[in-house]
Amino acid sequence: MTSFFIGVDIGTQGLRVVLMDNAGNQVAVIKESFGWSDNRDEQDPELWWSMLLKALRQLGELAAKAGWSPIRSIAVASTSGTVIPVDEHHSPLHAALMYSDNRSKEEALLCTEVAGKAINSSYGLPKMLWYIHNYPEQAARIRLWCHAVDYMTGKLSGVWGIADYTSALKSGYDLEANEWPNDLSATLNIPADHLPKVIAPGEIVGRLSDEVCESTGLPSSVLMVAGMTDGCASQIASGCCLPGHWNTTIGTTLVIKGITRQPVHDPLGRIYNHKHPQGYWMPGGASNTGADWISLDYGGWDLAELNQEAKQWLPTPWLSYALSRQGERFPFLNEDARGFDAPGLTAVQRYAARLESVAYMERLAYETIESLSPETIEVVYTAGGGSSSDTWLQIRSDVLQKPIYKMKHVEGADGAAMLAASATEFASLGEAVQQMSIVDKLVEPGVRKYRYQDNYIKFKALLKNKGYLN
Repeated sequence: MTSFFIGVDIGTQGLRVVLMDNAGNQVAVIKESFGWSDNRDEQDPELWWSMLLKALRQLGELAAKAGWSPIRSIAVASTSGTVIPVDEHHSPLHAALMYSDNRSKEEALLCTEVAGKAINSSYGLPKMLWYIHNYPEQAARIRLWCHAVDYMTGKLSGVWGIADYTSALKSGYDLEANEWPNDLSATLNIPADHLPKVIAPGEIVGRLSDEVCESTGLPSSVLMVAGMTDGCASQIASGCCLPGHWNTTIGTTLVIKGITRQPVHDPLGRIYNHKHPQGYWMPGGASNTGADWISLDYGGWDLAELNQEAKQWLPTPWLSYALSRQGERFPFLNEDARGFDAPGLTAVQRYAARLESVAYMERLAYETIESLSPETIEVVYTAGGGSSSDTWLQIRSDVLQKPIYKMKHVEGADGAAMLAASATEFASLGEAVQQMSIVDKLVEPGVRKYRYQDNYIKFKALLKNKGYLN
């Protein structure tokens, strides 16, 4: 029997809602743009809500006409590190403090000292402190701190004070002890009763509220499932669902996440660990390399043609490091690192060498992870805009000397739909992903892998000579 699941992704520039069946087919996709230009520090969560209701009304109308039934459940994904203070009526006291808001740098230093681990201004915890320090009158009215996911879950279901593991991590929640540390209230003066109860992503929270059902036309039987951050949702949508599975997402940056049986502890703080609903761990790290340089330096080019032209130079004899801004955070830490290219290259040659350099960084990242963990990297999945290039996929497979899988539906909303299905259709999240992921491409290493092995060794040696890699 066919059944359906709703996935919602509240992004920075807009939202996406998908209706997916239990075989992983997308039967409806609705997108809404928030339409703002300056949204780095703060966003209006009430606008998120009004736009989501608009999208769900469209979905309700489509579902009624097409007979898409039963719709079993819904889950939300959104940004990590975004927090919202709400009052006793669950109304926002202030705009959402976005993950990209860096005004809490001083508070982040204090949080790092108290927590005994690296915490930066992209975390939710220092943003809470910043708000309390700068808006004391409004802060006195706070009854609950919400993350973006729990706020939207509360609006949909009427159930408040619930957060998932992945959203709570950057607010200071201890995933290994399964508790909010006492230091948050004792030292940082964040009242314990202002923090949500933390549960596993995929747990059933309740149902869509009567008001939401009346407004959207969706049935009252739709179950509300605890969501997760957009990065984790994209990870599971990519097909990465069991220990030994890893995912590389190439967007603006290069993000690597995997699933392990034990957390990966990194004394340098380059890797953090989310908690998987099945008791596994989801370690990850992000490099400042990725595909940002393509939009900056090749924005007006025909990329399909450029990829074809680049093939003639592969493997190139040139070494590049495709870093668009100063500083690197993974797989090595170096605030002074700068990108470089070999001299005298044409635009096409430089493009080809930079594609290779990101693949070298990807391999270095995986080698770093394996040096910190006894668990092996068995399968690599991929997502993000960078995975749309067949040329780049082949380079990466050759450099990694591993096959790379690309799934058909890999957005955060797709992962949220799979998460919703894991609670209401399947026995686990792993089973849901296995049943609902559809393979789009499988790329395997070719004969170039031998030459890339030599070039990779030269790339690491050059990084060491520049003092970037120890």
